[in-house]
Amino acid sequence: MNTKLTLTIEQSIIDQAKLYAKKKGRSLSDIIESYLKVVSENELSEDKQISPIVQSLKGSFKAPESFDYKKELTKGLTSKYLK
Repeated sequence: MNTKLTLTIEQSIIDQAKLYAKKKGRSLSDIIESYLKVVSENELSEDKQISPIVQSLKGSFKAPESFDYKKELTKGLTSKYLK
């Protein structure tokens, strides 16, 4: 069941977010819902033990928008197992 939610956010942030959503072909509501889902799931899963080293690395890598992890993974696995 979908429920309406009212948020107060700076107009410049809203404008940027709308542009981002348009580029991704998604609605702003969908993006915000996905973000909140990930954040809440991460919060629930943080009860599990994460080593301090892994915790310190969390969020430290920001891939460029053009980065395609599936393509890179395929290249890596191909070079490892097929050459």
